[in-house]
Amino acid sequence: MSEKLPQQNNNEEIDLGQLFSAIGGLFQKLFNFIGSIFKGILSAIIYTIKPLIVHFKVVVVVLIISVTLGYIYEKSNDPIYYSEMLVKPYFESKYQLSNNINYFNALISSKNVKELSRIFEIDTLSAKELIGFDLEAGPESQNDLFIEYDEYIKSIDTSLVDELTYQDYIDKRDFMSGRVFAIKAKSNDISIFPRLQEGFRKTFENEFSKYQKHVRDTMAYIDRLSLTTELSRLDSIQKTYLAAIREESKNRNLVFGTSSMLPLQEEKRATKEYELFLREQGIRHKLNELNRTIAEENTFFDILAPFDKLGKKDKSFEYSYRLLFPAIALVLFILWFLVLKAFKYIKDYE
Repeated sequence: MSEKLPQQNNNEEIDLGQLFSAIGGLFQKLFNFIGSIFKGILSAIIYTIKPLIVHFKVVVVVLIISVTLGYIYEKSNDPIYYSEMLVKPYFESKYQLSNNINYFNALISSKNVKELSRIFEIDTLSAKELIGFDLEAGPESQNDLFIEYDEYIKSIDTSLVDELTYQDYIDKRDFMSGRVFAIKAKSNDISIFPRLQEGFRKTFENEFSKYQKHVRDTMAYIDRLSLTTELSRLDSIQKTYLAAIREESKNRNLVFGTSSMLPLQEEKRATKEYELFLREQGIRHKLNELNRTIAEENTFFDILAPFDKLGKKDKSFEYSYRLLFPAIALVLFILWFLVLKAFKYIKDYE
């Protein structure tokens, strides 16, 4: 047996050595693979910008010409102005708002100035100056997001609460989950924006939002009736207690031999009256909250910040032609070079 032990140890050392060698080979292949990826990316970048370096003089001439043409084209066109309006829709009318934005843009694209003039109650010359509308998410504070998350958690099945964290909700919520939206209007007319508000005000109403408001108002009426009925009952109970107290105060001198029990009876009665008082305050608080909600959400949307009287000049990249034209020229130059290289490779391929 003593002769077999060293042979067994040697076999174990060989197996471990092979294992470590295999692991080292795997890591080496992994590093080589990652290195080849970075090398390929670097080669692609160099191959892409190579024509810009090789034909530097041609590129400079193309850039000068494109910048000049972009500057001339930018100056020859009327400037584009924009303004934003912040709105807070109610009764799910935000979906109608999104639909209206798409409809208005379709009218502008088709140059249907008569329909635009009718909707916004402006003349056709002003309607012709409209460029388009964008719907964006409005500003939201962290507190608003927490309140929205809390309301969402209360509305879903309790078994799903633990599976959806606050961060998951924020990451997965879509654009239409917000409560405040920014309507961005663009036009060649710097002073048209205040006149566009009435058009949005009229187009918010639809059958679904009207139905939602009707349901809310009906439920509010039922809740208000229930709360006022409960208040009247509490008032009757309180009047009964007051009548009993007055009656006992009149007959107190006629009670004989029960003076030791009177303080205990008064303490119980005061406790009962305090409970009724707290209950009444709670009902009145619910009633006030209900009335405030009805008063605040009595329209289909609120304008939190109207359009500016005068729009601001749009300096975004898509309208800065002195920058846009050179960028397009460079892209076309690189694509033309790549196409020539591809044709040459195919022609010389054997």
